[in-house]
Amino acid sequence: MRYAYTLTTALLLGGAAVSLATGYPLVAQVAQNDGPTMARVVPRGGAPASFADLTEQLQPAVVNISTRQRVQVQGGGNPFAGTPFEGLFGGPGGQPTTREAQSLGSGFIMSADGYVVTNNHVVAAQGRGGSIEAITVTTTDGTEYDAELIGTDAQSDLAVLKIKSSRPFPFVNFGDSRQARVGDWIIAIGNPFGLGGTVTSGIISAVYRATGGGGAYDRYLQTDAAINRGNSGGPMFDMAGNVIGINNAIFSPTGGSVGIGFAIPAETAEPIVRKLISGEAIERGYLGIQIQPVSEDLANSLGIPHNRGEFVQSVVPDGAAAKAGLRAGDVVVKVAGKDVTPEQTLSYIVANTKPGTRIPVEVIREGKRMTINATVATRPSEDELAQNFAPQDEDQDGFANPRTDGDQSFVAETLGLSVTPLTANIARQLGVPDDTKGLVIAAVDGSSDAAGKGLRRGDIVLSANYRDVASLAELESIVRDAKNDDRNAVLLRVQRRGQPALYVPLRMR
Repeated sequence: MRYAYTLTTALLLGGAAVSLATGYPLVAQVAQNDGPTMARVVPRGGAPASFADLTEQLQPAVVNISTRQRVQVQGGGNPFAGTPFEGLFGGPGGQPTTREAQSLGSGFIMSADGYVVTNNHVVAAQGRGGSIEAITVTTTDGTEYDAELIGTDAQSDLAVLKIKSSRPFPFVNFGDSRQARVGDWIIAIGNPFGLGGTVTSGIISAVYRATGGGGAYDRYLQTDAAINRGNSGGPMFDMAGNVIGINNAIFSPTGGSVGIGFAIPAETAEPIVRKLISGEAIERGYLGIQIQPVSEDLANSLGIPHNRGEFVQSVVPDGAAAKAGLRAGDVVVKVAGKDVTPEQTLSYIVANTKPGTRIPVEVIREGKRMTINATVATRPSEDELAQNFAPQDEDQDGFANPRTDGDQSFVAETLGLSVTPLTANIARQLGVPDDTKGLVIAAVDGSSDAAGKGLRRGDIVLSANYRDVASLAELESIVRDAKNDDRNAVLLRVQRRGQPALYVPLRMR
């Protein structure tokens, strides 16, 4: 099960159930008072009298899922290592050992012949060297069945199992999550904390919620129905008894439900599930860029509206974006005619575009709008993606304190940084080419935004507001210009040893 709290991402093990179909026609009423006439929209009735009938119909199709697996764990120090008794108390100290482990989750039967949908992380082996020994599906009447793993998709966190039995099973159908509205009733049935057949109810709290975790599928239905450990993979039902979501993650400071749960929308899940069953390859679009949302500080440094578009931090060499001409520092505001917003991210739009499709990408580059045509590539595996942007060794050597070639006090007071020009000698110490141009950060004010953004001694400032900086005077001039333009932030491009250069917006004081 995964959890999310502030910057911590957590996936929830969730279940799903059924609810009574209740439509509430809205009645407009006019209230007369001493002031102007007001029109009020009032729902008729209230909460459903009971979810029992719907639950009774749907519960037989919701199952508990358990796995038995072998995992490798790092062995502790053996006090008898190197003695004749070492073999009696395990292997050599610190050597990996293998032990048996279990996982619990939820799922639902989607066809009479026993296909079961759940989360990938419910049935995935834990840790390096782990392996799944057996998967067991338990129905509401307590019957246990061996299950075969048909297919998994780690990127969407979906998996399909097949119950090994010839009997027909009760099943439920996918619904249309695109019709979900904030305030709609939903119910969930699952296996929280191993308590099978648990039913919870709530409403849709938000549609297409991005949690900030990034990726192609950071787009969820949010609910206040209680979702807890063990609910992962269970269905979220609408009042017609259709599966409109698969419970997947929560925000929680404690690991338990605080009323903020997330489900993979059916419109995302169903096509992937169908492909897993048919054995089709799942291909997703990919441009080859590292991106981040346009925060308020970043927007202020660029002089553009915030929460619209996404900022390109780096571009994979020879990737689709690089071939099309996209650059680090571009702000992508529209892709294939669709606006890039927090609810409709660039990753989501591109991932759901067929590889090989040529699409227009509208960007803001140094204050100017332009359109670039890109041919979408095929998204690599998660391991390949990690390698594309993996940081390298960050060890740093020392270097001299800053020289003064401009107003050091002004830059320090405004940005919270003390900097020195990057000489060939310092460049060698920091592990960058001798001809690299920029300013090296010698000190960071702990109370500044720079410290809050993680800048530190040894980082190299390559540019400010897209202008190269090789002297303190150049940086001072750019900062003064930004202040004169009523900007609240300056956009620095910063290089850290062993890592790609990134853009960092700093609030000015």
